[in-house]
Amino acid sequence: MLSTFLLNLNWKELLMGHEEWSFILEIILRTAIMFLTIIIGLRILGKRGVKQLSLFELVVIIGLGSAAGDPMFNKDVGIISSIIVFFVIILLYSIITHFIGKYKGFEQLLEGKSICLIENGEFAIDNFKKENLGSDEFFAELRLRGVSQLGQVETAIEEISGEISVFFYEDKDVKFGLPIMPNSLEKPLKKIEKDDYYACTFCGHTEIKTPGDTRKCSKCKKNEWIPASNKKRVT
Repeated sequence: MLSTFLLNLNWKELLMGHEEWSFILEIILRTAIMFLTIIIGLRILGKRGVKQLSLFELVVIIGLGSAAGDPMFNKDVGIISSIIVFFVIILLYSIITHFIGKYKGFEQLLEGKSICLIENGEFAIDNFKKENLGSDEFFAELRLRGVSQLGQVETAIEEISGEISVFFYEDKDVKFGLPIMPNSLEKPLKKIEKDDYYACTFCGHTEIKTPGDTRKCSKCKKNEWIPASNKKRVT
């Protein structure tokens, strides 16, 4: 049954669609032309356009990819019209980049701005709410930098590129902080049984608590705590 299906299959239509085999040579030529056009375009954009993609630059790259990709294999799309689209995108990029460099407000409107997510070993919760960033994802980013608890971090900033910049306390200045190892937040305490440092699971605020102390966090007003850690960062 399978062999009959394979024998009756229109292999030409499967492999080439409605085009003739001779179109393969044209595809090779179209691809070579557009490949060179991409290289020229990226050289015009400069290193910033390649290495540090902001939201605006990502849109530009997607636009360039679409303009370059379609004529490589689509017979109905002319190369000249695609090259015109390509260089219009580059022209618009150059004009907008000029205004970005000249007007700070325009840059922030178009690209956003860096956001402080951790300050003095605790979440900057007002800023954290603005970002579409899950705590598990954020903790994973920190663990990749050797962080096991928030008291090791003086400041963490989400850059406009989406990358996280982390600035650490020196070992002698490491504070008690919220542990961020896997599963560390799964069993918050319902009752404080001994004097110790405890961290709020919501905002990372750390304070000394005594047995029976179930007061809400003074920073976020939540009431879930786990033992804090003052472990130093291993580098």
